[in-house]
Amino acid sequence: MGEAIGQVIPFAVGVAISPIGIVAVTVMLSTTHGGRNGFAFLLGWFLGLVAFGALLLVLGSSTDASSGGEPSVWTGYARIIFGLLLLWVAYRQRAEDSSGKDSTPAWMDRVDSFNPVRSIGLGIGLGAVNPKNLVLTLGAAAGIAQTGAPAGDQAVALAVYAVIASIGTSVPVGIYYFMVDRAEGLLTRLRETMARNNGVIMAVICVVIAAKLIGDGIGILAA
Repeated sequence: MGEAIGQVIPFAVGVAISPIGIVAVTVMLSTTHGGRNGFAFLLGWFLGLVAFGALLLVLGSSTDASSGGEPSVWTGYARIIFGLLLLWVAYRQRAEDSSGKDSTPAWMDRVDSFNPVRSIGLGIGLGAVNPKNLVLTLGAAAGIAQTGAPAGDQAVALAVYAVIASIGTSVPVGIYYFMVDRAEGLLTRLRETMARNNGVIMAVICVVIAAKLIGDGIGILAA
């Protein structure tokens, strides 16, 4: 179990500090029904990561990711491919950031009309389906599968991944509920900081994790 958990931590941290989730939940918390919608968004974020990760683990278990307690050769190639994908994501992120175009998503203009169900749906979409998190979750699932751990241990590792990956979006919700007097100012500054540095943060995350993936992949192929 320990090996499987160790595999997911870098990917979980990458998702946790992803600005998109933090910005989204702080925007949601500033609306009329911010408390309930913010919590619903956090729930959707967590459930999306668990559901998508579980699907990937099922697929991974059917492709013999582990052989004799060691990662199969194909997982080495997969890690290199995931690493290259992350480098591409980093490049695209910086290109979009440098273009100066307004990349404000359309849902932000409608967020005040959201109910908890739509908030959960948005959390699932941004947490599990957006390309940056999707690649990170793919990497985490591949890391768990290649350990060859029993199904129960893999489930625990996936749960740990989802919990750590949800820390970033849970911080604004915690501020909203437990720091009532100062919440508005803190959330505004947090949202502005994360939005302003979105491109840099995501590019650095992607490059660091890509380097780890490519290095691990080369190590598996060379073994």
